Amino acid sequence: MSEKSHRLKQIILAKIQANSDKRITFAEFMALALYHPDDGYYSSGQVAIGAEGDFFTASSLGPDFGELLAEQLAQMWLILDYPKPFQVIEMGAGLGYLAIDILNYWQSNYPNLLQNIEYSIIEESPSLIATQQEKLQSWREKGIGLSWKNWSDLANHSVTGVFFSNELIDAFPVHQVIWQDDQLQEIYVGENQGELIEIIAEISTPELLNYFEKVQIKINESDYPDGYRTEVNLQALDWLHRIAQKLKQGYLLSIDYGYSAQKYYHPQRSQGTLQCYYQHRYHSDPFVNLGLQDITSHVNFTALENEGKSIRLETLGFTNQGLFLMSLGLGDRLVELSTGKFSVAEIFKRRDALHQLIDPTGLGKFGVLLQGKGLSITQKTRSLKGFSPER
Repeated sequence: MSEKSHRLKQIILAKIQANSDKRITFAEFMALALYHPDDGYYSSGQVAIGAEGDFFTASSLGPDFGELLAEQLAQMWLILDYPKPFQVIEMGAGLGYLAIDILNYWQSNYPNLLQNIEYSIIEESPSLIATQQEKLQSWREKGIGLSWKNWSDLANHSVTGVFFSNELIDAFPVHQVIWQDDQLQEIYVGENQGELIEIIAEISTPELLNYFEKVQIKINESDYPDGYRTEVNLQALDWLHRIAQKLKQGYLLSIDYGYSAQKYYHPQRSQGTLQCYYQHRYHSDPFVNLGLQDITSHVNFTALENEGKSIRLETLGFTNQGLFLMSLGLGDRLVELSTGKFSVAEIFKRRDALHQLIDPTGLGKFGVLLQGKGLSITQKTRSLKGFSPER
């Protein structure tokens, strides 16, 4: 075990010992494993994305994803009648490449938009903030409205523009629950002779039962086998409430991998969706490689839609990433590769990247959810390019 993993393990064990029941929820464990200020995976500067890292994201495959997303954001600016400033808030910006690709595209294609932008990044990890600020320093020197904010920096009902995230919600800490002995119970993390173990006990909060009611899943039906286990992402609902509170008029665009509630909580998916990523290998043991591996679970898009409706975030569109990017012009980029403008090596590299973005067995099947608030009837009925049925 590495020194870093050993330190984090001791921190988690101390947290368990400090609890009167000698256990913590899996959500508490996951929060420490990923976000502990010194040794958490995302907080310690160990995150590596791309060929040499633990996982790929769409923005690590080149600028196309960011450029196509920038085109969609520009249309939102138009529909909102060119607000000054147009506030774009990226939540969880990774290594900063997506922001760079978006700003570069606007500089070349929408200079007026760039002059009226307030581009803010909300990031939990101090090390990632430092990396992002270093990579985006040239844009800050140009005088572009670019800043890093905490949620408390945003006044309620102050944002006119768009909040967006790419592969953020899947990394929120989740509760693990299990259907056992004809009742819903919770999976906790405890300790036995210095090792982390699972403990099954009563649920920690009635919000877990309320969650299944909100997404209309009757987990107590006979279809669910004894030992059926899955995840509940309560933090995603809190996150939605925070965005709805800050947004005055505009959009929330969420891109991530996941399912509808019916698919997510299908009785045959009896072991849930929790996965760990370490050096491009995935497995299901969250207790190894502490602080060195990513831990994720799929997103329940039904929960986001239903909770959104209850707080005035109206669903405006839902599609998959492949169709979203094709509607924004990715197909035209594939055709352009045959025009003789590129070398053979460039063609193969670019074509591979573009195909990965729309691969129906990979990134292409990611969900793209669009929600809106404070929009007029005319604005709500304007068809956004990424959700256009014509393409």
